[in-house]
Amino acid sequence: MKNDSLTEPVMRREAHDGVVTLCLNRPQQFNALSETLLDALQIELDRIATEPHVRCVVLAGAGKAFCAGHDLREMRGTPRLAYYQALFARCGRVMQSIQSLPVPVIARVHGIATAAGCQLVASCDLAIAEDSARFAVSGINVGLFCATPAVALSQQRLAQARLRHVDNRPLHRRRYRHRLGVDQRSRRRRRTRCRDRA
Repeated sequence: MKNDSLTEPVMRREAHDGVVTLCLNRPQQFNALSETLLDALQIELDRIATEPHVRCVVLAGAGKAFCAGHDLREMRGTPRLAYYQALFARCGRVMQSIQSLPVPVIARVHGIATAAGCQLVASCDLAIAEDSARFAVSGINVGLFCATPAVALSQQRLAQARLRHVDNRPLHRRRYRHRLGVDQRSRRRRRTRCRDRA
């Protein structure tokens, strides 16, 4: 699928020695999750689920950011409840597909990972964050509270004190990554997946 410039795909896939890298490729929009990008990501995740040779998946972002969340310009263009419900359901399916993959999924994070972009990170088994990484789920500047990312964050069994660090606060530097739980999730689940895959 093509991006807004109609010259580059919105998703790039690279595969090497069983490692598949999916790169969000809307750098001018900070890799915002447009409908087209969500569809492309879902297609790739469904494809990976049927490929027995895949051992690991890496999610990355092109340009200066990992992912800025939903494409707010696209959302403002269709201000209807039914549209928003369908969009969030589509996004939720992508996140569930990540968690359902039989192999570890690693987020390679740089720049901002906000709102649904932060949810994307939290849905992965492991995240490796550069010093430039920033995380937030507030949505305050557009009068929103990003509730759905809290689902993925809470699934990582964060204490209430940890959740306060991502609730309506400014962007957080990499030093908060342990509080966000983005460095690692359930080691047990990853070991089980790798053992079953071997």
